[in-house]
Amino acid sequence: MQTPSEAPSPSPEDGSFPARRQGVLDWLIIETRNERFIDNILVELGERLQAAGIPVARATLHFRINHPQWLGARILWRKGLAEGEIDLYDYGTQNTALYLNSPLYVINNGGTEVRTNLEDLTEEQEQSSLYVDLRAEGLTEYIAWPLEHTLGKRHIVTFASDRKGGFEDEHLAFLAKIVPALALVSEIRLKNRFVRTLLETYVGPHASEQILAGATTRGSGVTVGAAILICDLRNFTKLSDLWPRDDVIELLNAYFDAMSEPIERHGGEILKFMGDGLLAIFPLSNPDAAENLLQAIREAEAAIAVLNQDNLSKGREPLGYGIGVHVGDVMYGNIGSRRRLDFTVIGPAVNITSRLESLTKETKRPVLLSRAFVELAGCASSMEHLGAYPVRGIGEPIEVFAFSGNEPAPKLRLAAG
Repeated sequence: MQTPSEAPSPSPEDGSFPARRQGVLDWLIIETRNERFIDNILVELGERLQAAGIPVARATLHFRINHPQWLGARILWRKGLAEGEIDLYDYGTQNTALYLNSPLYVINNGGTEVRTNLEDLTEEQEQSSLYVDLRAEGLTEYIAWPLEHTLGKRHIVTFASDRKGGFEDEHLAFLAKIVPALALVSEIRLKNRFVRTLLETYVGPHASEQILAGATTRGSGVTVGAAILICDLRNFTKLSDLWPRDDVIELLNAYFDAMSEPIERHGGEILKFMGDGLLAIFPLSNPDAAENLLQAIREAEAAIAVLNQDNLSKGREPLGYGIGVHVGDVMYGNIGSRRRLDFTVIGPAVNITSRLESLTKETKRPVLLSRAFVELAGCASSMEHLGAYPVRGIGEPIEVFAFSGNEPAPKLRLAAG
């Protein structure tokens, strides 16, 4: 008979819980390198922990994220779920009673562990809706730990059991053992997501994909056909001189929301905010690009009208704007100095669009479109033809149409046969 010290170590194939548990750690450190998304890792982690005899029925990851709209995200796995559930939290959530009474508040403020027996809640714990909800799900114990990332960044991982009596000490010892590895694995994915979010925020989703795919050298880019939109706010210099700084910023943000959200909702990509203006394209690879652009303008005009009602109610002047629309080939790529690049579009079509936007001041029409775009969109009958106008830098006058936001959408033209 072998003594314990003489007995062979269990191998991953023998099915013993100690070997399976070591296998969980090895998998987390080594085999997740090709998995891009942390929610997928959390789901597989939960399943592997169960197979290793750790009675985890629920696990969550809580991250503070660098996003212009969201403060944080929670990724949730429950026993039986094939995919993780992702919830995003607004700025201001940290001031709510729900958060202030939660274990997340404790961990985020320096706590090293929150362990709760859900089978026997104290009167104080009964005040936490989280604990009450977890108990209603049939869970028996909950534990939260910090996930320590580099430079003092702290996030949170939680586990909950549905085993009668909760976790045993050996279960918690193993869960605590995998937390540092989970911190490393999650930080890599969070940093990758941060890079993508940063690029999407400042250059747009398509440009960010191009940059991440390697378009980082000066002059790299492609030629694409696109419907182009340039918009500019009227009398902004006067407003910025007369209004307090914070009011001017609030005005600009509201104006850009009104213009940008319809553009992005209908497949346009905003490449640049230029002071009080913006440049956007609708790639012609989408056969509905022209109609999408027109619908975006309709919705933007409606949003601006609502915004102006609010401005008038506050004793402010309504906002005016000019929009130029054209279509053509543009060079889409990196322009700039050796060390500072801008991912944008250039070309004659962009110049014409800019001239049309400036021409709105002369014609007193807020939206002007070129004949080339109107013919592409098939909407000439619902636009007002203003005639041909000389355009600075262009040899021949350009035929210009004025936009009416109330025109019916053009009927689809089907090819014969």
